[in-house]
Amino acid sequence: MAYKTSYPDRYGLLKEFARENRKNQTLAESVLWEYIRDEALGVKFLRQHIIGDYIVDFLARSEGLIIEVDGAYHAERHQMEEDAVRTEFLQSLGYRVLRFTNEQVLFDIDLVIQQIKDYFEKGIIINNSYNEQ
Repeated sequence: MAYKTSYPDRYGLLKEFARENRKNQTLAESVLWEYIRDEALGVKFLRQHIIGDYIVDFLARSEGLIIEVDGAYHAERHQMEEDAVRTEFLQSLGYRVLRFTNEQVLFDIDLVIQQIKDYFEKGIIINNSYNEQ
């Protein structure tokens, strides 16, 4: 079944959006993908994966970890509220969500990768100004 984490009635529509997102990644998503692809961190990641009504940037299904890379519009009040609802839904399914800004990925990739590794090694998400869990 191709829609294991998607709602079956929405899978067809979201599948096309996910495919387009994979073809048209942001620069920050592309940079992070180069660091986590091909099990570079010992874990398989999926890109633009459908969960419920959402398409998450990266998913390590075996670890229950979602990584989101957020552009500037995520700092807008309305988007922050939508992101909170999205995160709450994903957490209700048992996932943990790590969020990074484009700037964090582009200008401090070593710290981003270390925080991902810390999650895998210690099962914790470091509280910083952007990842408050």
